[in-house]
Amino acid sequence: MAASQKAVNNANRLRYIRALERFHKSMVSYLSNTQELSHEGFNKKIDNALKLLNRTEEIQIYKGELQDLQNLVKKIISYKDSDEDIDNIKEELLYSSNQLDKSKNAKRYKKDKHTNSKFDDWD
Repeated sequence: MAASQKAVNNANRLRYIRALERFHKSMVSYLSNTQELSHEGFNKKIDNALKLLNRTEEIQIYKGELQDLQNLVKKIISYKDSDEDIDNIKEELLYSSNQLDKSKNAKRYKKDKHTNSKFDDWD
């Protein structure tokens, strides 16, 4: 039995999202853990990561966090072959990545200890 078009689209969407996350994770790991950063190494890492990303077709994404991830990946790619200092690139990309993780976590964890509705039935 053939898969429905909706299932195929969903699978392609998930494949693209995972490719974006893999690209992002590999670049952040490289920037965080490499002792001696260089433009040549950075560009080579982007080329290797792009090989995997280019295997999947780009899908339109509508969710905010995933759009931010997609924009961050495009930003990382835009720094390839740039003349900017590698330390500035590292600082800016790690900051952007941290802000992305921060926004994801803010939506995931909510403290309700300060909400008044929790204590309404105590009156």
